Amino acid sequence: MKKSDYFIGIDVSSQTFSSSVGMHPWRILGGTCTSYENSAQGFEEFLTWLGKQGYTPDKSIVCMEATGVYGQALAYFLVAHNYSVAVEPPLKVKRAFPTHGHKNDITDSQHLAEYAYRFFDELHMWQPPDNVLKQARTLLKTREQLTKNLSSYQRTLKILKREVVRTPMAEQMYEDLIKELKSLVKEIDKQIVSLMEQHPFFRHKIKLLLSIPGVGLQLAAYILVITQGGRRELRPRELAAYLGICPYEYTSGTSVYRRPHSRKNGPGSIRKLLYLAALSLRTHQDCFHEYFMRKVAQGKPKRLVINNISNKLLRIICAVMRSGKPYIPGYVSLHPESLRIKKCA
Repeated sequence: MKKSDYFIGIDVSSQTFSSSVGMHPWRILGGTCTSYENSAQGFEEFLTWLGKQGYTPDKSIVCMEATGVYGQALAYFLVAHNYSVAVEPPLKVKRAFPTHGHKNDITDSQHLAEYAYRFFDELHMWQPPDNVLKQARTLLKTREQLTKNLSSYQRTLKILKREVVRTPMAEQMYEDLIKELKSLVKEIDKQIVSLMEQHPFFRHKIKLLLSIPGVGLQLAAYILVITQGGRRELRPRELAAYLGICPYEYTSGTSVYRRPHSRKNGPGSIRKLLYLAALSLRTHQDCFHEYFMRKVAQGKPKRLVINNISNKLLRIICAVMRSGKPYIPGYVSLHPESLRIKKCA
């Protein structure tokens, strides 16, 4: 991608957003530090100002921080008007600058403009997500929240039923809430399936994922959401690092040593589902059960072996999505080089 002439940094808050513009050789252009309302009217005023200043889409790149719903509408608006928009992780931007000095919306927008200039080749260009995946993500988050509430109500009801002095009204209320939440969770599952069935591409992908042992509807839907339906390049190691199940070495010289361990960063929901899927594979799939018992007999910690199974499952998921073919039980990949060596022997 050709480097732009103008680098526009936008700091977004709940009510307003501030912008600054820089150019090569690096400098912040005077009179470009402006603020607007975070609303449709503010977007139009900002677009008009960009046009008057000559910051056209073919000469400019916009850099924003990932601020969730605060900056979402502005990103949609700018992309719809052909601007290249990069949405970067806030922590990555923060670490690119010293922590001392003033901090306000204007300085933050200047930092974002400078960040876009310095790290132009590393920017991630944002594109609006598919509507099906966007709705699926919202439904999965809603389902997770309802499930947490359901577990909380079930624990509370269990405690109430063990009280010496029982309260029938409170118990009945919790029983009704539990029944309602279970019904809502089932409705969400049906809606997720319905969403996938309406789109031929996602319908095929969800069937592929459900053919893999240990993969259920929730895990399959989460995989589609984070990989944009498999459109992103599927690399198991990068995906494992993103999900926080990749063990990292921690040593220095001869005095610092700690066992490799995963950092458990990234989305906890899918990590939990992978862990539960690994437990299911260990119990119900002979090859994984044999692997688990063999490693435990070698003295490996059980949790480490379960994490290994999660990584193996992730590799299978990526392979199935890349090939576009359902899971084949007992499949063994034969590398051409290994076949050649065996033939020569």
